[in-house]
Amino acid sequence: MTEATPGRRGGRQLPTADELRIWRDFIETTAALGSRLESRLQSDSSLSTGDYAVLLALTEAEGQAMRSSELAAHIGWERSRLSHHLGRMERRGLIRRQECATVPRGAEVLLTTAGAEAFKGATFPHLRAIRELFVDALTPDQIAAAGEIAAALRARLDVLGKD
Repeated sequence: MTEATPGRRGGRQLPTADELRIWRDFIETTAALGSRLESRLQSDSSLSTGDYAVLLALTEAEGQAMRSSELAAHIGWERSRLSHHLGRMERRGLIRRQECATVPRGAEVLLTTAGAEAFKGATFPHLRAIRELFVDALTPDQIAAAGEIAAALRARLDVLGKD
């Protein structure tokens, strides 16, 4: 390696020690935050973050229903993962599945009354936890910067596509 191209291998620049330190801190902090939010949601409402993501998507969907393939794409899950999760939610009465009238072999996921009530009961404590664990830890400028960072990362991932 030359002085002009430190860290270059195979034509790509490797992260610096500082970049790697920041990356690791970012990953460890987001994992800890996610774990803490998951724990609070579970203890406050008996819902997992996966349950909440599904219920949120259905609550916002027209007719409180979505095709399962749409739902999987919307929450960023593989269809097989979603199918297993929906089975557990269906057994608990939070959702129900039915054949899609307009698409052969398609399934539609519908929010049940129990699911809507569970979501409604979980929302205020979950938003309070987000406020306490995320929002209150940051200044308004840091919140704005976090939004910009998230948008930049999402845009980059969209450009690179899914592997």
